[in-house]
Amino acid sequence: MPPEAGATRDCPGLLARLIERIRRDGPLTIDQYMHACLHDPRGGYYATRPRLGAQGDFITAPHVSQMFGELLGLWAADLWARLGAPGRVRMIELGPGDGTLMGDVLRAGRSAPGFAEALEIALVETSDPLRARQAEALAGHAPRWLSRVEDIEADLPVILLANEFLDCLPIRQQTAAGERRVGVDGEGRLAFIPPGPVVREWSPALEAVGTAIGSLVATAGGGALFVDYAEPGPGDSLQALAGHEKQHPLANPGAADLTAHVGFPAFLAAAGRAGAQPWPLLTQGDFLRRLGIEARAAALAAANPGRAPTIARQARRLTSADGMGQLFKAACVTSPGLAPPGFS
Repeated sequence: MPPEAGATRDCPGLLARLIERIRRDGPLTIDQYMHACLHDPRGGYYATRPRLGAQGDFITAPHVSQMFGELLGLWAADLWARLGAPGRVRMIELGPGDGTLMGDVLRAGRSAPGFAEALEIALVETSDPLRARQAEALAGHAPRWLSRVEDIEADLPVILLANEFLDCLPIRQQTAAGERRVGVDGEGRLAFIPPGPVVREWSPALEAVGTAIGSLVATAGGGALFVDYAEPGPGDSLQALAGHEKQHPLANPGAADLTAHVGFPAFLAAAGRAGAQPWPLLTQGDFLRRLGIEARAAALAAANPGRAPTIARQARRLTSADGMGQLFKAACVTSPGLAPPGFS
């Protein structure tokens, strides 16, 4: 069971408001609870206190090694060439975090003549604290910010990247006794109702993003790459992370990151119905190996012999089955007829 309300240290205001809301309006669906915990303007995790990286609450692939972003940068440059090297193309990142990934992408992309000069950078981000960090990290690249996927214009070809973005989209859950919700128990604590194991998860928000992305790439031309974690099968994948440790999802609303495994089949199907071409799902390990991570690791080690063991360890973490290589998946959708690197 989660701790009593009084035990929540970081976000007592959000907890109290959630309890008041539930008592007034009834239990919250899981997606309503996730949205409040992540995006409430006064207490949501991303709205007020996102902590990324080794010293934060969780670490993502761009923080494991520069190789991840560099390979995605080369993937983007290759896709641009396959588009016919247009003179203007819109490079988009969804949920850019602290800007590390886009910085690595742009640095690697400079190796393709004309690519950097063709780019217009657009970042889809709702968090003011993260927008400030992105502006600092990408100073000189003149990024602009959008608040929704639906705000991306279709007047230029697009190359879209998203790493650990879809896992933060709110989900809904079903138990054998009905839809799972968040209520308040007799002792005034948040509690899941009805009791019992989760038998199904789904995400209207995920499918809506799939539809929007599918329509965008079908209309504008280009492609979108998503890297995120997913495991097959039913069950409860909702989790909270704080200080690199898992917490009960109801323990500290607003003080921890809430995520769920991504239902990629539903996402890709939605994009396909909107006119895009979905490509077969790959594991992150297979995808990075197809992009040449072994060669990149060897080149970095040769240039930095003292860091060779660290570089090898980072590559293993990104690609191995007991690291991020199997759990994380790479998904791609493109405009019809465009074959993306690594997938085709």
